[in-house]
Amino acid sequence: HPGVSQVALRIRPMSAAELAEGAWPVAHRLDEQVVVLRDPVAEPDAVLHASRSQQKSYIFDVAFDATATQDTVYRATTQSLVAVVTSGSNATVLAYGPTGCGKTYTMLGTDGEPGLCARTLAELFQAIGDASGDAEYEVSMSYLEIYNEMIRDLLNPSLGCLPLREDAGGTVQVTGITRLPATSADEVSRRALMGQRAEGVQRAPRCASRLPQVMQLLARGNRQRTQEPTAANRGSSRSHAVLQVTVCRRQRGGGLRHGRLFMIDLAGSERAAQTQNRGQRMKEGAHINRSLLALGNCIKALSHRPSGKYINYRDSKLTRLLKDSLGGNSHTVMIAHISPASTAFAESRSTLTYAHRAKSIRTTV
Repeated sequence: HPGVSQVALRIRPMSAAELAEGAWPVAHRLDEQVVVLRDPVAEPDAVLHASRSQQKSYIFDVAFDATATQDTVYRATTQSLVAVVTSGSNATVLAYGPTGCGKTYTMLGTDGEPGLCARTLAELFQAIGDASGDAEYEVSMSYLEIYNEMIRDLLNPSLGCLPLREDAGGTVQVTGITRLPATSADEVSRRALMGQRAEGVQRAPRCASRLPQVMQLLARGNRQRTQEPTAANRGSSRSHAVLQVTVCRRQRGGGLRHGRLFMIDLAGSERAAQTQNRGQRMKEGAHINRSLLALGNCIKALSHRPSGKYINYRDSKLTRLLKDSLGGNSHTVMIAHISPASTAFAESRSTLTYAHRAKSIRTTV
């Protein structure tokens, strides 16, 4: 059967910095699906006279405002993908948006509010544990970043840059990537932490022991990501982080199915004028935007293509890696993130346009 595409929009709360510089909210959630963006150039009080050019509505599969909890976002967007992957299909979750708009919070969360990655893995292992005894499952996990079109293993950064190759079956794989086999979320973390100590890396601080085991693993990998301060975000991620979970189901009496789940925290889209980047930061931004443009072009082609039209996945490492997880029978969820602030209007408008285009993806087997 063809896959399913879902696009959600999440509006983060106004930040203290935005309030301090006098910004006001221009993005609002009207209902469960509709978001309105108002041009801040227009008079703030002239709501009754707002023209079409001053205010525009965008419709998504689901929309969240600042009051939405992590659990609410998970149940509305990602929870259904567990059954998709355990049944042998591919699924992809993409966190997209400008830098500093909450993508990493949605994907990883905090100690008290775990993000989509930890919630999905916990439910995946729970589903496998509750499955009937006529099937055996093997689960493996890898965590990588794509920085300046180079792939790096976040679980073992000492491996250096890794190549991307297509195997005989047409599946794109990262050669040499660390894959942690596991039967439970705790087992994944135990293996990773054992490897961490073997490599001579210091153990996580004592406060991290309060985190769920999966959160420790993801937090450790995320600390290895390439991050640099910009004017828009002091801890801006300069790379795409890709968590890949592979589920192999062997049916007793024969039958083998593979399902792959990609959970991706994309680097923030950015304008040099907003981030005030120069030198190396500007080069990074160019690579980020080029990679996101390649993803957008694939999305556009999938949205409008007649059956059999060629999709150019080879324009970036990100789209090559996601070749089997954007089309075909894959289920794709994009969660776009924006700031409601008037000072972020240009970024919010381009993000809403990009995400609205993704809503038109039509996959064919």
